[in-house]
Amino acid sequence: MKPEFTSDFAGREAEITRLCTDSFTVSDSVEEGRLVGQLARDLMQSTPRDDVIMWAALENSKVIGCVFFSRLRFDEDGRAVFLMAPVAVKTEHQNIGIGQKLIARGLENLRQRDVDFVLTYGDPNYYIKTSFQPISADMASPPMGLRMPFGWLGQPLSPKNNWPLVGPSHCVAALQKAELW
Repeated sequence: MKPEFTSDFAGREAEITRLCTDSFTVSDSVEEGRLVGQLARDLMQSTPRDDVIMWAALENSKVIGCVFFSRLRFDEDGRAVFLMAPVAVKTEHQNIGIGQKLIARGLENLRQRDVDFVLTYGDPNYYIKTSFQPISADMASPPMGLRMPFGWLGQPLSPKNNWPLVGPSHCVAALQKAELW
């Protein structure tokens, strides 16, 4: 079955939180699952709507995957930047392209919104499949210290956009937790 996609998370908050918790518990640890589930919940409940975008993949009206994009501000740079995190797919639906399709859908939506750059922090081996490239703090300053700098990745959404992003960056409140970085 081909999944449907939606950017509306209203009424699906508990299901999306559970998906993120379960997915990261299986792939990483119980603690990581709890942390990422809380991040998803906080993004949906306490982040201003203009600062967060979520895309979900649905199968039979059930959420099988999701990706979040939240605003990232650079003090000295007027370009629009979003941070992609978290990305989660139900364990039984992994390795069939759902995550990549969700990311592609989200990136296309951001292009339509005239967003200039998207950054993420995660496994380079996975995210390079969707055109993310490793970047350094000199190219885009992360909002917090990175435990694994090799996981800092980004991509311009238009060929006219050039690195670096200028100045310190600031993420939404839900991401202002050192343990996420």
